Amino acid sequence: MYDIEALNKKLLPELRELGKELKIKRVESYKKQELIYKILDAQAIHNAVQNEKNEDIKSKQIILKRDKTPKLSKVDPADLNPDSAQKKSRRRIDPSIASKGVMLNSKGDNASDSNEPSTSATGQSRSRRDQLRAIIQEYTKEKPNANLSVEPIIQETGTNSSENIPSTKETEIQKATEPVKSEVKDQETPVTAPQDKSQDEKKRFEKRDTSSSNQQQGGHQRRLKQPDWQIKRDNPQRDNQPKANKQFEKPNDRTIERNNEKQTERAPEKQPERQPEKQQHVDKNYEFEGIVTNAGVLEIMPEGYGFMRSADFNYLNSPDDIYVSQSQIKLFGLKTGDTIKGTIRPPKEGEKYFPLIKVQEINGRSPEFIRDRIPFDHLTPLFPNEKFELTGKGHDNVSTRIVDMFAPIGKGQRGLIVAQPKTGKTVLLKEIANAISANHPEVYMIVLLIDERPEEVTDMARSVNAEVISSTFDEPAERHVRVAGMVLEKAKRLVECGHDVVILLDSITRLARAYNTVQPASGKVLSGGVDANALQKPKRFFGAARNIEGGGSLTILATALTETGSKMDDVIFEEFKGTGNMELQLDRKLSNKRIFPSVDIPASSTRREDLLFPKYILDKMWILRNYLGAMNSLEAMEFMKDRLMKTRSIEEFLISMNADS
Repeated sequence: MYDIEALNKKLLPELRELGKELKIKRVESYKKQELIYKILDAQAIHNAVQNEKNEDIKSKQIILKRDKTPKLSKVDPADLNPDSAQKKSRRRIDPSIASKGVMLNSKGDNASDSNEPSTSATGQSRSRRDQLRAIIQEYTKEKPNANLSVEPIIQETGTNSSENIPSTKETEIQKATEPVKSEVKDQETPVTAPQDKSQDEKKRFEKRDTSSSNQQQGGHQRRLKQPDWQIKRDNPQRDNQPKANKQFEKPNDRTIERNNEKQTERAPEKQPERQPEKQQHVDKNYEFEGIVTNAGVLEIMPEGYGFMRSADFNYLNSPDDIYVSQSQIKLFGLKTGDTIKGTIRPPKEGEKYFPLIKVQEINGRSPEFIRDRIPFDHLTPLFPNEKFELTGKGHDNVSTRIVDMFAPIGKGQRGLIVAQPKTGKTVLLKEIANAISANHPEVYMIVLLIDERPEEVTDMARSVNAEVISSTFDEPAERHVRVAGMVLEKAKRLVECGHDVVILLDSITRLARAYNTVQPASGKVLSGGVDANALQKPKRFFGAARNIEGGGSLTILATALTETGSKMDDVIFEEFKGTGNMELQLDRKLSNKRIFPSVDIPASSTRREDLLFPKYILDKMWILRNYLGAMNSLEAMEFMKDRLMKTRSIEEFLISMNADS
């Protein structure tokens, strides 16, 4: 036997010789690959033919062994079923009954000393009927369960002569040589049996009846209940069949039993192979419940249940939403904007979302702490009394020092950055955000970009160490309002738990425009097309900034656009101008001369800055402001920038100012 790898290694002449040995036609006309496949096909055909020959030889050997040792099973005809006995007794005669009839006949002949047969056939048939009646009565006395019909047998024997009953020895010889047909052939040999032999056979039948009742099982029981000559009739003999038809013959009871034994022997070998497969199938049913931990901001629906929104999708509907049931919301006293951290599980059949299983933290606090929190509207607001340090840790540039000196930002500050277009407000916001995050890592910072350019969103997200939430100018006004509302609710919930939160909003003018678009018309329109009720919600957003008594603060720094050529922007700025407690104004003249930061120092200030500065710095700042008050924005900025570039910190500048005086 050659495989394809061995044939590929051989040369073409060797393959042709091998093909000739396998009797492949036209070997010279094939190429190498074609010849290889022809050889493989010829080998397969040759092996199949050889296997068939081996099977035929084995089957012949088995048949010869069985023919040499034939086994006959003699069964009492009383064990036959009543239905089958009535149907078959008309055409068949039990050999044991026939032998007993012969024995009775021999007894009668010996008693009368007349061995000559009767002269008339009618006389023989009548005596035969009497003999058979006596035999059957004896059997019915011995076995009351036997229900053999007497009259059909007598009628059948009346039509046949005594020569039609074969003896047991002759049937054994005929079973090995002749096939049994549907009816018993006429035989001319007379049957004579001595009396002793009939008694031995009767004892043998009685012993076999008792033993067979204990050993009969399954299909073997059905085979033992039939007479021996009837079994041979149902199963044709093998010797008289042609050899060509052996593979098509029906399997007898012995072959069925042998196949069953082989299957029972092979069954234990297959079981160990199936068991590991079942174990592997069980191991694949993983349980992911309680393994994955996730966090999100809760948004409660009007129906009572809620979803945990992801910051990656700006707190809007997304595939990462986690379902929170109504019972969980009531149990923990949850509100819209709560930042929840907990374990989830995969959705089951019919579910669309990952449900929340266990709540671990709410706004960074334990669930027990959240139950007793005070709502944001009932917290006591105070003036900012703790200043954010914008200098130090690598952020000692001119921009942060100018803001830190003339418009200090405290925790809970409500600051407004008034800026004209192209004055560098976005860059200034970025520097302030990085300075706060570096010097105050405990502060949770959110940068909210409303109606801004997408490239500015990307730049802000990559350059600021804070959470950036955006809704660009190509989005509808409803999205602007929804995103801003979720950010404000999240900030309020964090403040309720005692955290310091900073929101950098760019810009509040665009947010007010979005609220004006969404607001239904009330009939009261201000100058510039602003609805009278449209600015109420932006004012609530900006007015939420406060310092809380007992801990926690919300700081909002928002940019307001002025001198854009839009009357609406001027109206919005005028509405917000008096609501803030810190104002930082940027001047277009400074930015045109490329002086950055373009801060109008005389116009920028913070309310109650005495709560943020110590007394000695406050005294110095009073002197400095008095000196810069006579200057315009350009002169003041040039003076301060020149002095600050020569020093490394605010303290060093104040000391140098004292020395100059």
